[in-house]
Amino acid sequence: MKIPQAWQFGNGNVQIIPVQCRRPRSRRPHWIIILICLVCVSSIGAYVYPPHRYSACYFFASSICSPLKDLMPPTARVLTDDEFASNVLIKNILAMPSVELKNSKIAFMFLTPGSLPFERLWEKFFLGHEGRFSIYVHASREKPVHASPLFEGRGIQSSKVVWGKISMVDAEKRLLANAIQDPENHHFVLLSDSCVPLHNFDYVYNYLMGTNVSFIDSFWDPGPHGNARYTEHMLPEIEEDDFRKGSQWFSMTRRHALIVLADNLYYTKFKLYCKPGFDGRNCYADEHYLPTLFNMVDPIGMANWSVTHVDWSEGKWHPKAYRAQDVTYELLKNITSIDENYHITSDEKPTVLCYH
Repeated sequence: MKIPQAWQFGNGNVQIIPVQCRRPRSRRPHWIIILICLVCVSSIGAYVYPPHRYSACYFFASSICSPLKDLMPPTARVLTDDEFASNVLIKNILAMPSVELKNSKIAFMFLTPGSLPFERLWEKFFLGHEGRFSIYVHASREKPVHASPLFEGRGIQSSKVVWGKISMVDAEKRLLANAIQDPENHHFVLLSDSCVPLHNFDYVYNYLMGTNVSFIDSFWDPGPHGNARYTEHMLPEIEEDDFRKGSQWFSMTRRHALIVLADNLYYTKFKLYCKPGFDGRNCYADEHYLPTLFNMVDPIGMANWSVTHVDWSEGKWHPKAYRAQDVTYELLKNITSIDENYHITSDEKPTVLCYH
């Protein structure tokens, strides 16, 4: 734009000399005025009627789209190398076709300190069904004395197990590693020395073989005995929203057993950061590792409850123990007729979670 005046310097004086300039007749920019009006109207309309699509938010102020912040797709996190490799391996295992053999078996894996007090009862359960089951015994303290020939020679190389420590998970993986070597084992059931069968063999076999899911106890507990045990040391692979709790007793499919044995990434997180007294928390890996792992890698592949009956209604560190005088016909009838699985959270306002 040309300046409409000239500056002339001479003899130390400054004079302002007017310059004649001709201006063309201005025309009012009607299109600019119309555009500004449209923008103003659109902005007012956006405040009155907020946009309901993600794309619209990119054209308006963030304050307009604040109600949609929770609906916006999250930014994808860059996976660590170990996490990427683990995810690839797990996805390939899940993609494997499930081949059920005509002579598929159930692996019954006993986690026990020593001798099994109910061997004779289990013998009656197994007799007549040879070729449809396998037995594995992990005795962590002393060599068991067997009362039934079915359990002879079924022990595996075992190590000491300490309650609440990662050694409990190690024993579970040790049992799975031995049982998975038999290609006919299709389902894997973890049992303790105090477990007894409540149904006959045919019922248990048909029930487990008739489903393609694993029965792994897993639920969200926001209280002090649940997610308060989580630590940020598990980041970035395990976020607090992924953290779950459940009873350690499980029944899982072959592909899930392979995932447990293949996993080293998530297992290491629990080994290092989920233990009593760490970071001011009492975390127990056997209650959180499997529920969290399968909630992350295959949530629709598990039933969110266990086929092993455990009564936590007393609110203690251990489930209710049934004494000889407690075992009546009515008790067994009530337990075998249960078709719902209840969990009670440990927060200030406990919530009862029910799974069918």
